[in-house]
Amino acid sequence: MKVLVTGGSGFIASHVIDHLKAAGHEPVNFDIRPSQWQGEEVPFFEGSITDVDALENAMAGCDAVAHLAAAADVGEVQKDPLWAEELNARGSICVLEAAKRAGVKRVVYASTIWVYQDNKELEINEDVNPALPSHLYTAGKLAGEAYCTSYKALFDLDYTILRFGIPYGPRAREATVLALFCGKILNGEPITLAGGGTQTRRFVYVEDIADAVVRSLAPEGANRIYNLVGTEETSILQVAEKAQELLGDGEVVVTEGRAGDFAGAVISGQRAEDELGWTAATDFAEGARRYVEWRKAQA
Repeated sequence: MKVLVTGGSGFIASHVIDHLKAAGHEPVNFDIRPSQWQGEEVPFFEGSITDVDALENAMAGCDAVAHLAAAADVGEVQKDPLWAEELNARGSICVLEAAKRAGVKRVVYASTIWVYQDNKELEINEDVNPALPSHLYTAGKLAGEAYCTSYKALFDLDYTILRFGIPYGPRAREATVLALFCGKILNGEPITLAGGGTQTRRFVYVEDIADAVVRSLAPEGANRIYNLVGTEETSILQVAEKAQELLGDGEVVVTEGRAGDFAGAVISGQRAEDELGWTAATDFAEGARRYVEWRKAQA
């Protein structure tokens, strides 16, 4: 299967390309910059996800699109809402429109479990409708989900919506929590814990997410929504403690909780296990160890 990956030079998407290759697929990278992780054997198209013509050209002959390009940092989204809307909402409808024009059969859309942040339920599966969002980041991701279902209803373009848990691992942006804490320790700076770090997350190692994206291309994944979450509840404080354990002690400073922080409801990933045979295979302790080893190797 030939698969265009938007944002293929980035953190998660570069791993998706690796896993597509390993599974015998033919990945194509579409990004605003070349990848430092793949060689010339992966075709590369440079362009913006708001450029429908460029997207359509890159999608020629593709069977599916894995749309991962996005503004992913909630802080940056809050600072520049118009820029974030252009990437996360407008960019998604441009990808769908280009796929329709190019005759692509399926778009796999990378969403997030943050879409549940305003729900009151304590346990959530894919049958629970996300509440109206209070943060611009989730609003943009939900817009992309709505565009996917609309393009299916109006143009019969199949979709798969993947609501990622909190990703971590090699190639992560410095703004992601484990990378941020490791960077603070290595630079001799204090680790800041918003709200004391008591919030829990189901972190997902990036290689496991990439595996799920590839699995979702199976026929069973058509027009389905999946929560991709880890099997452990890990607090932000525990992340800081693991970073200290792996890299040495660092100062911890407690601050107030940030706006738009995820409330930490228990998200079920049972549907992905039942239909795709996917579970998060890497526990947090092992994933953190792999990340730190990778980071040291990059120094």
